[in-house]
Amino acid sequence: MRFVLLLTLLSAAECSFAGEWPQILGPTRNGVAASDERIAAAWPASGPREVWRRSVGSGFSGVAVAQDRLILFHRIDDVETVETLDARTGNLVWKQAFTVSYRSGFTTDNGPRCVPLMHGEHVYVFGAQGGLHCLRISNGSVVWSRETHREFDAPEGYFGAGSSPLLEGDRLIVNVGARNGAGIVAFDAASGTTLWKQTSEHASYSSPAAATISGERHVFVVTRLKTFSVDPTDGRIRFQFPFGMRGPTVNGASPLIVDGNLFLTASYRIGSVLKRIGADRAETVWEDTDIMASQYATCVEYNGVLFGVDGRQDTGPGSSTLKRFVPQGR
Repeated sequence: MRFVLLLTLLSAAECSFAGEWPQILGPTRNGVAASDERIAAAWPASGPREVWRRSVGSGFSGVAVAQDRLILFHRIDDVETVETLDARTGNLVWKQAFTVSYRSGFTTDNGPRCVPLMHGEHVYVFGAQGGLHCLRISNGSVVWSRETHREFDAPEGYFGAGSSPLLEGDRLIVNVGARNGAGIVAFDAASGTTLWKQTSEHASYSSPAAATISGERHVFVVTRLKTFSVDPTDGRIRFQFPFGMRGPTVNGASPLIVDGNLFLTASYRIGSVLKRIGADRAETVWEDTDIMASQYATCVEYNGVLFGVDGRQDTGPGSSTLKRFVPQGR
């Protein structure tokens, strides 16, 4: 079993909880906290005070936190389990379970990889075997479920489903990765009904991101070997371009929008690219294999500078390096 440890950061005056983090990479899906979130200026000499601790099962899914509740998505035996905990006490509020048979051929960990997505009254989870579920945050009851890998005949890939869904208006957009025209699928967030399907590209482990650029709404989806901009309303492909490499490689970092430009990075000799985005086109500003080649960690932008982890985590000590660089040029 693994352990999850929750800490508070103590300010000089009082103990305060961090802001909401309702989806992968935070409130704006770019690794940046909300502007009004309070961060402790210093830790006490003895370190942050441990508030509560509990054991968890397998998986690589991070937690989502909102409304003073924490959503934990993990696997215990052959059950993918969604648990809501009181964020302040760690006490269980409710639990929901989904039986799975997924077994990875590349790792001993068979748990879910995608971070839950909390919005309004609902939480959405996407399991390693393609189980897509909408639950009520209040009590954990199932609103709807779709078995995307089975329904759309999608391959499991190296590590199962690992691209966290994106909620765009009333549409839940999922990197399903099916060959038969269901590479990218939009589901009605309230009912689970399929609204549109696009491409026959295999899925990646990169999570979609959205932005409005020059008055046009784009959803950027990095697949196994390509990157797409789609119109979230109807799935129309605005543009696409190659990104990735065949063989034992993955696209893991999420697309990042910086000042109207799209930044992508991947390891395995793929490197990085910065694209200037137009309504229906993407123009290469620069591309390089040395500036940044992140295996799965998404860079974070701060004051026009990107901070990230270059290299691979799985090839031994010294193969990963923290880097900072200006995205606008070499």
